[in-house]
This record gives sequence, C-alpha cells and structure tokens, in this order.
Amino acid sequence: MLSFGAFAFAAPWALVALAGLPILWWLLRVTPPAPRLLRFPAIRLLFGLRQDEQTPARTPLWLILLRMTIATLVILGLARPVLNPANQFDAPGPLMLVIDDGWAAARGWTQRTAAVEALLARAQRAEKPVIILTTAEPDTGGPLAPSKLLTAGAARSVIQALQPKPWPTARTKALEVLKALKLETQANVVWVADGVDDGSAKDFVNRLTFFGPVTVMGDAPGSGALVLPPPNTASAQLKGRLLRAQDGEREEFWVRGLDDRGRVLLRERIAFTAGARSAEQILSLPPELRNRLTRLEVEGVASAATVALFDERWRRRPVGIVTATTDKAQTRPLLSEIFYLDRALGPYAELRKGPVTTLLSRRLAVLVIADGSILTPGDRETIQGWMARGGTVLRFAGPRLVQKPDELTPVALRAGNRALGGAMSWTVPARLAPFSASSPFAGIPVPKDVLVSRQVLAQPALDLPNRTWARLADGTPLITAAEKGRGRLILVHTTANTEWSNLALSGLYVELMRRVVSLSQGVSGARSQALPPVTSLDGFGRYTDPPAAAQPLPADTEDAGAVKPGDTPAPVRLGPTRPPGFYGNDAARFAVNLGDGMTRLTPIGDMPAGVEALELTAPEETDLKAVLLAIALALLIIDLWAGLILRGLAPEFWPFLRRPGEGHVARAEEAGAQALAIFAAAALLALATAGPVQAQDQRPSAPRVTERQAMDATFDTRLAYVLTGDSRVDEVSRSGLRGLSRTLRMRTSVEPKAPIGVDVERDELNFFPLLYWPVTTAQPLPSRAARDKLARYLRTGGMIMFDTRDQGSGSLGTPGGLAPSGPGAAKLRQIVSGLPVPALIPVPNTHILTKAFYLLKEFPGRWTGGRLWVEKEAGQDNDGVSSVIIGSNDFASAWAVDGGGQPLYPVVPGGSRQREMAYRFGVNLVMYALTGNYKSDQVHVPAILERLGQ
Repeated sequence: MLSFGAFAFAAPWALVALAGLPILWWLLRVTPPAPRLLRFPAIRLLFGLRQDEQTPARTPLWLILLRMTIATLVILGLARPVLNPANQFDAPGPLMLVIDDGWAAARGWTQRTAAVEALLARAQRAEKPVIILTTAEPDTGGPLAPSKLLTAGAARSVIQALQPKPWPTARTKALEVLKALKLETQANVVWVADGVDDGSAKDFVNRLTFFGPVTVMGDAPGSGALVLPPPNTASAQLKGRLLRAQDGEREEFWVRGLDDRGRVLLRERIAFTAGARSAEQILSLPPELRNRLTRLEVEGVASAATVALFDERWRRRPVGIVTATTDKAQTRPLLSEIFYLDRALGPYAELRKGPVTTLLSRRLAVLVIADGSILTPGDRETIQGWMARGGTVLRFAGPRLVQKPDELTPVALRAGNRALGGAMSWTVPARLAPFSASSPFAGIPVPKDVLVSRQVLAQPALDLPNRTWARLADGTPLITAAEKGRGRLILVHTTANTEWSNLALSGLYVELMRRVVSLSQGVSGARSQALPPVTSLDGFGRYTDPPAAAQPLPADTEDAGAVKPGDTPAPVRLGPTRPPGFYGNDAARFAVNLGDGMTRLTPIGDMPAGVEALELTAPEETDLKAVLLAIALALLIIDLWAGLILRGLAPEFWPFLRRPGEGHVARAEEAGAQALAIFAAAALLALATAGPVQAQDQRPSAPRVTERQAMDATFDTRLAYVLTGDSRVDEVSRSGLRGLSRTLRMRTSVEPKAPIGVDVERDELNFFPLLYWPVTTAQPLPSRAARDKLARYLRTGGMIMFDTRDQGSGSLGTPGGLAPSGPGAAKLRQIVSGLPVPALIPVPNTHILTKAFYLLKEFPGRWTGGRLWVEKEAGQDNDGVSSVIIGSNDFASAWAVDGGGQPLYPVVPGGSRQREMAYRFGVNLVMYALTGNYKSDQVHVPAILERLGQ
C-alpha cells in the first residue's frame, strides 16, 4: 500500500499507467494529414461561395483536457485509493500481530476482532504474510509461541478461533519469546493491547520496536477493562465495588445477583463519578436471600472479571445466642459474655437473641449458650432434639456450670474448676498448644499472648483424645466436642468473656467462632484436602468445564489460604492450571474469583516516541475506487454528448442542441447514439445508488424469506425466528431452532426443515405456526403496518413465543402489561403495545404446555427460575390455544447446537438435566402450537395418570 498521509493506494502498480498520459495527449492533439492539391478548372465555379461548415484541423483543447481527466480518473480508480487508512504498513516485512487475549480484553472483544480483521484485509491486499503472538497462556498450559508465517486467510481463521482467557496476560513470558524471535526483514508491528499495565508494558513495547514500526491499538474512552471484586466477607453489609482502568466520564452499570438456579435476587446500580476509577454501592439484600446468592455479575459486560462467585464464606448463617437473666450487660457491658460474642460473630453471621424456644422456632445454624444463660429442663430437652436433627450447639463454661452441671456437655466433667496462677498458686496461666492436624481448627495460628487462668476439667476417658479439638500447653482439653445424632455439641472449657482468660480479647477468639459457624456448613477440614476444580468460568464469564490443564488447589499451601473459611479472599495466581470458578467436592465448594485481591487497575501509560497509538474504534478506511470510476463515467458521457454535437448527431429528443439548418442524420446512427447515451446514464445511476465500498469485509445479513422458501414452507413445517438486527442474537436464534428441530426429528413425528429468520416489516408470517421472538433492548419497534400484520397473524391461529432473556425480571397480569424491572421486560412492553394481547397468567399446573408431549413441572432454558406466562382465557378462535407465550430463560441458547450437534452455550446453573428439560419444553411448545389443546380431552387422562404413577 502506497500512502500519502490520510490517502493511500491499495494497488499502486496501476499508477504506472500515468506515465502513458503524455502519449495520450499527443494522440489526442495529432493533426490530420494535409489534403493533396489537384488542379481542376471546374473548381473555379466554387469560388465566391459561402462556406457554412468548417472542419477543425486540431482537437479542441477543452475536449483534450476532458479526455485526459477521464483517463487519469480511470487509472487512479484501478489503483484503489483508500481514504483514512488505519495502518499503512511502512515496513517491507510481514504484519506482526501481538494480541492481548487475557481477561481485560473480553469486554471489547468484538471491537478487537473487527479491528484485527480489518488489518488482515489490508495485509491481504498488500500480499503481506502475518505472524500472530498472543500474550495469555493457552488453555493447554503449554508455553507461549508465535505462529509461523501465515497468509492473511489462514491468519483470519486463527483469529476467528481465538477467545479471551479468564486469567491475566503473561507479558513477561511473551517478552522472553520476543527476545528469541528472529526476523529477516523489518515487520509492521501492531499491538492490540487490553489497556491494563501489569508492570511490564513499557519494556514490552520497547522490545516490539526492535522488529519495526509499532502501532498500539487500545480501547476507546468508556470501553476499557472493568472488574467486579468479590465483596469483603468481614463486612456486615454486602458492598459491591467496581474498578475501571480509565478515568473517563460519568458511567453507570447495573449489578445483579443470582442464586444457584439462575433466579435474580438483587439488581442495583453502581455509578462512576467523572474521573473516578472505582465505585461502590451497598447491595441491599435480606440475610435469607444473601445466603442463597451464588453469583454476582455486571449486566451487559461479558467478562470473567465482572463475575463474582459466592461460596460458604459469604453466607451469613443465622446464629442464635441464648439470652441470660444473670448477665451484667445492662450495668457493665464489658463484663458481659453476650457483648464479646456479639462482637466476634456480628460481622460474619446473622445474630438472633432470645430464649431457646423462640430461637429454635426458626431456621438456625448454630446455637450459642453462654455460662450466664439459664436453661430449664424443657429447654435442654428441646436442644437435645434439635441437635439430633443436625443442629450445632456451642457452649461456654463458667461458674454456673461448675455449680450446677448438667448432661448438656460433650464429655463428663470433674467437679470444681482448675485455677492457673494467682497469689496462692504455684502455677501460672497456661498458653494454648498448636492445633493438631485432625482438629477442625487446624491451620489457625495460636498467639503466644493468649492465656487461660481458669478452666473446667474433663474426666479422663478412653475416647477423650478423639473428642478434644484444642488443648492447653500442658495437654488438658480446652475445647471438646461430640456428635449428638446428626448434630454436634461443642464445649469451650472457659468463659466467653475475660473472667477466666484473655481469649475473648484476641483475634483467635474471632477465628474460632468463625470456624465453628463454618462447621455447620459442612466445610470443616476442607483446607486439609486438595480441592479439585468443579466448574470454571471462560473469558466471557460463562460456566464451562475446567480446562484440561486445571489442577486441584493444594492443601496447606499458600494457595489454600485463599479458601480459608471466613477470610477475605486472598489472590490466587490464576492461569490455565488455576482458572477462576468453583473448587471442592460434594461436601464443600470454594470460589476462586478473578477479582480476588484487586484494589485498583493501572492503565498503560504514554507510548514511547515513534510509537503510534490508535483506538480500536478509529474511522474505517474507505475505498474510493467506485467514486472515481463513477466520476469518470459521468465525464465520459459528457464527452460522448460533446462528440455527438460536434458530429451533428444530437438525438431528436434534444433538438435544441442541433444547429440551425441541420438536416436529419441517418436513423441508424441516431438510434445508436440514443441507446449509448441511455445505457451510460443507467450505469451512472447504478453506481451512484451503490455508494462507496468499505474496505472492511461486511458480514452477510441473516437469511430472509425468499419466494422459494415461502413455497417450501407451504409444504414443509419450518420454525421461524424474528430478526432483531443484532447479528449475534439472530445467530443464537437460528442455532437454537436448528437444535430444537433436530430434537423434534429424533423424538417425534414432526420433521421440521431448516429454520428461517423473518422480518416482521416485510415478510409474510402466515407460513409459520410458531414465531420465536428474542427481545433485545436495541431492536426497533414494529411500525403500524407491522403491528397490523402481527395482529392478523395472532387472530388467524399464529403463536408468538417472546423471550426477554433476562431471567424472570417482570410480572404480567394486565393485557400486554409488563413490570419494567428488567431491560428485556421493559422493551417487550413497548413491542406489544397496540397488539391484541389479553390478560396473562403464570402457566398453571394443569396447562396443556405441561403435558403436550412430556410431563413437565418447570420450563428452564439457559437460565432457570423465570416464570412462563400464557393467556388467562385463550380465545375460541384459536381453539383455546394461547397465541402469546412469554418467558425469560433464554431458551434458544439452551437449544443451540453447532454443525456437529454439540451444545454451543453452557446452561446455568448447569447440568445435562437442565438442558434436557429445556429441550423437552421446546418439544412441548411445538406440539402445543401444532396440535392445540387435544391433550385436554378426558380420553387421555388415564394414560397420563398411569405415567404419573410410574
């Protein structure tokens, strides 16, 4: 490509023809040969006659310039001039693409791939080979390596298969690869950066300059990397925090929380102020719902960094503290046992206080009994039964237990208590011994300044060592426990306040309380086990299977500290062996998040001198070939008219161009001139309406209903989907209906052909029994004519399945009414405005959709938990069949398959059963649309009851 500032030529070889312009000038100005002089006496008869016409001896100068201009425009057009070239390939060597494909690139991945494909298109025109180097470690866990010299077409295939990784880039390792790379000639280096500096960006770009001129392409303002760190588990309130790499204008995002079934539990807005790189917002959520929270994500930003997974560390388990009538809380709070228990457990648990009967009437994880708490015989009996059903009781010793011992202890106690230290004692307060490896408290460090001055002693027994969780330095038990039915009874052999020890003043006290609460969650001893990966996140934050290189989190190592119950998550070194996701087993799961430990994002600084910086959204280059050729054609038509006028062959419909007294010319010549003029004008009109051609490759639009397909649809059953204008959503719809059609062919007598995308504005809808309509926030609203067409379609037996794809964000109950609690629901309300949509209700348990082919109780898609809505009273015109069905579980994504029949998108929370149930719902939906309500006939009741019994 030959460039001149903002102007370049994609085919500069054609400019060689400009050298022939002087020859063309000479040919146009050539003088006709002089006539021979013959003496003829009769010529004298012509002397004195007036000559009206004269033939010029030379071509007029204006006509020569016109034709020279035409030739120049044609030559320049063949050279394919390009306006605003984004990259000019100044170096003679190959195009070297260095692509950041870590987590920070996921947000603007579409823009990155579009920019790279534009570079490859220019490289293909310039016939330059391509080298590709990615900076994130591959999924296989292998080393980073540059590609071989590829053609632009082969490089395009590599780019199309490339996906962002759910871990950071490894620029330090990529730098070592660059140092070992040798090229024979200078390359045109383009670094598609993610905008986040990991500390090595400056050295990295300096190394790239060794290979040739460097261009760095980055995110446009407002589209840089975004991170949602997981909330701090030590906070009593759930606080959401967002980080961004660019300090741009004011920007706001919506954060939503989901449970393990994909149901939306919360939706809050977090806004960045102008110039700020972090934003915070308290996420208001009741404790009961907080304990069901498994996933927090940013709406509209598909990235593993904008997803925070929750495990038991974030659960605020309900803990009950039995109130005591002898407690000194009201007069001297610092002496109160309740005061210390409240301070230790308050930030990590939902505390409830009251008598035993009140506390155990609700769901409870741990019941804490201080020594000052008074228990009646009925209370002790109630507690025994609660423990047998799985409850955990934490009890503290003290003077009351010494004076009035009871059976509510894990071990038999000796009478009295043991005093350590004091004026009349030879002993000194005892320290704690380190926790044994078999203890649930294993791994918690023991401070040396924790001293116990008094304790109750356990009776020696054979099973006492097995029931001891913590000991003093002299070996006497300090904490003992025993299984009680399905539950557990734990006794601390000292007081909950500072009366017998200073344990309540130490951080160890808090750690012990948190670990005891975690025992009620089934996570005791998890840190002593290796935690295998269960489910991982891909670069876009979607659930997927762990990569082949993923390894378990080792036990009792630095990484294991990241999964310590109750801790604020410590950063885990993420990579192909440690992808973000859930680790653990059936008893416990621990979440490893990409945002663990992140407090700020550092943007890449200014580039060194000589390095060009461009935005991914830089203006696209425009091919001016069609424009120049159109101008040349217009001038050629002018030249044609001028030639006709000079020769006296002006067409009849331009009589004003004839000279006075000019006779008619031959009809054949005039007809030819008219035909040539009309043809040239038509060609000019066609080029003018076509407009300039963009240099970037344009993707073909989704297929519409052709006349041939309309004919086929009258003979074959075809499912149809409404085109939204979003190519990604339309492709998901096409793949989803293709997968559903495949399932119908395998399981039923229905044999649908390939699905078709329809445009409600232009296409006929009556060929299709069912329309799947995915709702997007950007799709245009139907016109009045389209609404009338849709109304006729619904009245004549058609069915529309609206899918808001936002997990049950709205509630329906009025004709066409939607509560605008979600973006899809709000858009759907605008779409159905003006359509004859009757009152809607959730699908009853006896509805035909629950038994049209399969017996169903729920209707999952990619998500689950969203309600399905049907007409409250289906009209008789449609045989009692609901003409409008509305859901929110993104059904097409669950049905979508590739060419080989493999699922394209994971289902949330996942599992083959959820996808199977989604297919079954799709089968029921199609059968309902095709057969109506025949299943409501009483003749089918015995068969259905028999299947239910099985």
